[in-house]
Amino acid sequence: MSVKTYDIEVNTAALVKVAPVIRDVVANAGLDTFTDPRYYPSRDVDKELTLRYFIFMVAIDHRTSRYVPFEGYVNNEFYHGADLLYRLGMSKFNEDPGFFNPSNMANLTPDEVKAWLSADDGKGGRVTIWDPEVRADLLRDLGRKLKVLYGGSVSSLIESSGNHLKRGNGQGLVDKLKVFKAYSDPVEKKAYLFIKFIERRGLIQIEDPWNKEVPVDNHLTRIALRLGLVRVYGLLKKKLEHNEPFEWGEDVALRLTVRKAYKELHKIAGLDVFHLDDFLWMFGRKTCLRVNPKCKVLGRDACPLSNVCENIDVAERISEHNFLNTYYY
Repeated sequence: MSVKTYDIEVNTAALVKVAPVIRDVVANAGLDTFTDPRYYPSRDVDKELTLRYFIFMVAIDHRTSRYVPFEGYVNNEFYHGADLLYRLGMSKFNEDPGFFNPSNMANLTPDEVKAWLSADDGKGGRVTIWDPEVRADLLRDLGRKLKVLYGGSVSSLIESSGNHLKRGNGQGLVDKLKVFKAYSDPVEKKAYLFIKFIERRGLIQIEDPWNKEVPVDNHLTRIALRLGLVRVYGLLKKKLEHNEPFEWGEDVALRLTVRKAYKELHKIAGLDVFHLDDFLWMFGRKTCLRVNPKCKVLGRDACPLSNVCENIDVAERISEHNFLNTYYY
């Protein structure tokens, strides 16, 4: 049986050029401890409750907006996108930590998700997260399988992996997470995001850190394409240029190549993979924006990678690939 291949490649020359600059940028950036009480449980919260919060929140941490921005107010403070998602998550957690019990999640309805993941839009109405039906399905699947396979214990799931991410027998944590629909992405974005959270919080001591990968989403893909770390040719280049939808396999192939490029970048720059991801994700949200990227802004908001960006003069024409109907990222 033939395997479909795509005209995508890692650009080693660009990696070598970008590595020393990004090394300095990351070294001077603060490290997120994931303890901000607006978004995450405090360190004194019970371990299993904290693990439940992270595994269920990451399960629904994919594109929050589709037709209208997911942004609104919680306690008179404005939040956007993933910030609003996790702010609403912590509001629910503070109100009732038992909400994140697998037994409750196993029976969660779309209407309950809509009521939970909505906020004051500041205009007298409410804004609700995109695809609540899909998110309810992901949460139910995760809750039910956690109960059946691990007695409802996320701690047991992690312990069963021996703190390994991947193992030849398929018993690493990333391997085991694939049984859950929310974590079934072949590029393993949500799996590595979950692991990044819990490692940073000291909830897992990873035995095989060489198996860590960046959680590749649309932000990281857009950055790799603009910096020239990954080059695309042929049909996929045409689709990028004309904003034509990517097929499932094309999305997977592109993001796997992007992941490979960042793995090489982390080695050349001597950076921890997850520290690199911290910078890339925030860089994609604040600077290397899909629309109106801050390529030539001066002063405090200047792009720190402008001098090593292969496409700085045409960045707006190189946006992320068109693959919207997914719960992978």
